[in-house]
Amino acid sequence: MSLRTQDIGVAQAFYGSVLGWEFTPGVQGQGVYAVALANGLPVAGLVESTRTMGVKLPAVWTAHFAADSADAVAARIRERGGTVAVGPIAFGRGRSVWAADPGDALFCVWEGHVDSGWHAGRRMNAVAWLELRTGDPFAAALFYGEVFEWDSWAPDRIDVRYEHDRVMLCADGQAVAGIYGGVTEAQDSVVRPQWHVHFCRSDVDAVVERAGAAGGSVVCAPEDTPLGRTATLRDPEGGLFHLTSGERQSPDQGLSRSPQRAHDTGYGAPP
Repeated sequence: MSLRTQDIGVAQAFYGSVLGWEFTPGVQGQGVYAVALANGLPVAGLVESTRTMGVKLPAVWTAHFAADSADAVAARIRERGGTVAVGPIAFGRGRSVWAADPGDALFCVWEGHVDSGWHAGRRMNAVAWLELRTGDPFAAALFYGEVFEWDSWAPDRIDVRYEHDRVMLCADGQAVAGIYGGVTEAQDSVVRPQWHVHFCRSDVDAVVERAGAAGGSVVCAPEDTPLGRTATLRDPEGGLFHLTSGERQSPDQGLSRSPQRAHDTGYGAPP
């Protein structure tokens, strides 16, 4: 999981204040890339678009999937109607591909080392789960399943379940990703096709207050839901993210963490 930001200093100040993250420079150096740490473990990557891509792009959280070959995955993305925007390119200790699925939801492919901290499991201040909100969840599941060859794994390791109007991805018997429908290609990033990141917090209301004080904005105020206490926020640059206390989490409720497989589809952009 990584945040594309226009100003990495602004992003570090906001998320450090709001979520208590600390930061260490990524191997790219020169302030272009940073790794966010929670209790000393990596939980996310921050990438400044103005210095990596030469232009200012909207701030957005992006899901990352690990792969053995970025070239092979990039080819399958194109073959199945997706778009490869950047890459494969060398990035840090590996190679990256920035792409969009046929519904225009952005995601990233990573080829290279994945630190064990990226997939150490659900923990406070880290990613609780990811959800893809899109127009056709079944078409999206077919796209990602074919691109990342989920059917090549034994059912007890990777299992894709079609449940009513959603698709659940399970790994090792645990629900790890959810794909939901009913979304159109609208301009507002709250409703357009997009991977959504949920961060685990026991103090959702307090985090929302800190976010407002740090220049963020509230999209959906804190409320009690089947997922626990939840809220939706934007950072000062407009990056959308969610909070959840997750007390009532269960696979049957359609919750998801960052997609993982035995090789791994990791919590975020590796350092």
